[in-house]
Amino acid sequence: QVQLQESGPGLVKPSQTISLTCTVSGGSITSSPYYWSWIRQPPGKGLEWMGDFTYEGSKSYSPSLKSRISISRDTSKNQFSLQLSSVTPDDTAVYYCARGRVKNDYWGQGTQVTVSS
Repeated sequence: QVQLQESGPGLVKPSQTISLTCTVSGGSITSSPYYWSWIRQPPGKGLEWMGDFTYEGSKSYSPSLKSRISISRDTSKNQFSLQLSSVTPDDTAVYYCARGRVKNDYWGQGTQVTVSS
């Protein structure tokens, strides 16, 4: 059973950077043929795919976030991370990490991040 767990600050000030980590257990982030994603859901809105990487480390980002987003991985810890810079209150959302791309079969529980001064 694959399990994912998000961690990071729940409150970030405007213009700062959201930094979140996803810790994966029960499966390796280097195992073929999986993608590993960051997805968010703003209050009252639908899910938004932010970006992902393949088991080989090839990354893809949402065009709307590409100038502000960075996804990295630490294969020794079986973790991957999200950094979203220059945040505004519009970036307030529940942030999820998940396995897969269009179809995500395992999800973290999600972590609320609020952008506010």
